[in-house]
Amino acid sequence: MIVCHCNQITDHDIRAAVGWMRAADPDTIVTPGKIYHALGKRADCGGCMKLFVAQMRAADGFAVGEAQPVPAVLTGLRRTAAG
Repeated sequence: MIVCHCNQITDHDIRAAVGWMRAADPDTIVTPGKIYHALGKRADCGGCMKLFVAQMRAADGFAVGEAQPVPAVLTGLRRTAAG
């Protein structure tokens, strides 16, 4: 299925990029930007981003450790001083 029409990126491309990134570095944080970069492309209109992220999260190997896409040492960094 084509996920990004602007760049002709398929769900297969996204899964392959996630797998390649995990094979290269199992602890890497996988982001849409890194996937576009791995595929040699750039995001264009952004209309696909919801579906793109859903496909990225559904890819085998996306989650790190106990189904967390973010390493434990980085969890909670967005908390404000007030909260």
